[in-house]
Amino acid sequence: MSKAIEMKSAVVAEIAEKLEKAASVIVVDYKGLTVEQVTELRSQMREAGVDYKVYKNTLVRRAASQIEGDVFANFNDEQLVGPNAIAFGYEDPVAPARVLKGFMDKNPDKITLKMGVVEGEFYDEAKIVALAAIPSREELIAKLLGSLKAPMSNFVYLLDALAKKQDEEATEA
Repeated sequence: MSKAIEMKSAVVAEIAEKLEKAASVIVVDYKGLTVEQVTELRSQMREAGVDYKVYKNTLVRRAASQIEGDVFANFNDEQLVGPNAIAFGYEDPVAPARVLKGFMDKNPDKITLKMGVVEGEFYDEAKIVALAAIPSREELIAKLLGSLKAPMSNFVYLLDALAKKQDEEATEA
């Protein structure tokens, strides 16, 4: 086997492994980005724990065809055309969508969401944008704790106000 074929088959195996391990995989068209913008996007991705890579479309199609099931069936000749990058989210399945949507808002007409697979389900561009609107796990926990704390805090303030009112009435009498 030639060295080029060995290298390509190693890359296909790497892509297939990432596709299987990732909780979310989002494909974007990054046409029109400057080097500074790509560097900024990669930095944001790294901070969010997202692996952002550019692979040849043919190698991605081969890797997707090796995975059992039809969840990656849309990673085909019709969808994977042009300059594409893939964001792999391992810990937080929403993180790639959130970072990409935030970047799109700051840089309109520079990057386009194409498709993705999140926890075994195919997502088109509209679903990915909706997914990006979901708050992070930490934000949801903070909101939950805030809503649990609010009634108790209000009760404590009420008791404190009653105690102060009774003290004022006792000093007046």
